[in-house]
Amino acid sequence: MPYEEVEKIIQGNIYADYFKESLEESKKFREKYRKLKTVVKSHEMPWEDSPHGKIKHVVNEKMRTKECALDIYILFIPSGSKSGKHRHMAEEVFYVLEGRGYDLHWDLKFDCKDAYIWEWESEPKRFEWEEGDFVYIPPYTTHQHFNSDPEKPARIILATSRLIKKLGFNWIEQIENAPEYEK
Repeated sequence: MPYEEVEKIIQGNIYADYFKESLEESKKFREKYRKLKTVVKSHEMPWEDSPHGKIKHVVNEKMRTKECALDIYILFIPSGSKSGKHRHMAEEVFYVLEGRGYDLHWDLKFDCKDAYIWEWESEPKRFEWEEGDFVYIPPYTTHQHFNSDPEKPARIILATSRLIKKLGFNWIEQIENAPEYEK
């Protein structure tokens, strides 16, 4: 390494205990983690009437479980109705527990040559689903779920990574509320 680079590297007199502090924080986390729930009983899973629809939270970071990476919830869509329309930075997957319907996905067109440019397709892609199907939603895709059965409700269980939030991308935007949602 050239001498000038060494001189630049060794400049400064500011000191920190970042590594030592990280060790202590990790120790405290592990002590707290041991006390978190491993099993969540159905009656402990909270309900929510949300802008996205009627939800039963299976795992959420606010529920004090040992699960540190995923948020999982069941979305109930009344017969002939739809969820709210939203988008978020994390990809999402869901499994159809009951019912049939379809999703509309408006995929993201992204560019960052000179500035961040966020645009969504004007025409959505349509994906049909029914009981037993698995559906993938790409990151930051605007999406909405529709129950196409005029007589029976649909139930889907969704999972999304909360790690994206921890990386500083806690971006979620509600575009349209579910019809049953009352503010």
